[in-house]
Amino acid sequence: MSKFTKYAKKLLALTLTAAALVSTGATLTGCSAKRASAAESNVIRVGMECNYAPFNWTTPEASDTTIQLSTADYADGYDVAMAKRLGEILGKEVEIVKLDWDNLILSLQNQQIDCIIAGMTDTVEREEEVNFTSPYYESEEVMIVSANSKYVDATSIQDFAGATIQGQMNTVYDEVIDQIEDVNHKAAAETFPAAIQALQSGAVDGVVSELPVAIGVTEANPDLTIVRFAEGQGFTANTTVSIAVRKTDPEFQAQLEGALSQITEEERNQMMEAAVERQPAENE
Repeated sequence: MSKFTKYAKKLLALTLTAAALVSTGATLTGCSAKRASAAESNVIRVGMECNYAPFNWTTPEASDTTIQLSTADYADGYDVAMAKRLGEILGKEVEIVKLDWDNLILSLQNQQIDCIIAGMTDTVEREEEVNFTSPYYESEEVMIVSANSKYVDATSIQDFAGATIQGQMNTVYDEVIDQIEDVNHKAAAETFPAAIQALQSGAVDGVVSELPVAIGVTEANPDLTIVRFAEGQGFTANTTVSIAVRKTDPEFQAQLEGALSQITEEERNQMMEAAVERQPAENE
């Protein structure tokens, strides 16, 4: 039987079932119930990738820094710590929803989640679809290369002219690659760990990253090292990360802004340092 035939039969069965329920006056419990708005709800559903340490990752071990994802897994990381802190200030419970990076904004628009706290940068393109709070962290763009690479002493992004460079799909770290003259811009990796695997296999010469992430990667992989650029010689891009919310939730956005204003820069940096220290040896 073809997939289409199976689908058609399933759709017909569902249609007949729904018709029967209507004819008997039955109702589908919960289907018509409307969830309270994000501002009014006692629970904040936060979307993140859970695969981008030290911002977010998945672990099988529960701790005072984790939030349960399923019966077997927990979410941890800087974004989780930030979500918990915001929930504490707002008096709301926090629920983490693990999603693929490319599904985050769509899931927010479809009201599967209330906000995105996932190391996401506020860009002009994304602002067409969602609103952003003020930044909750500012990073630095660097390059990860092999420890024995000829590029280890690079001080400018232009030192990578002719090199094969990769970033993660649909991120600023892929978009900025073309600022390097004569670069071989490798097709973007679906996930950041995939880009690191390409680097270790020799398929690429460098991977664009933000500093906290690069620190964790190189600590877990001694065969890799970080290239930091001289002032004025690095990438030109926004290196901050912000919280994304629906355009229809200005009240909730205001709540988040108010909560963020109570978290000092010192506390934010301490949270990141702690996340870097406890992040897993490598992303699963």
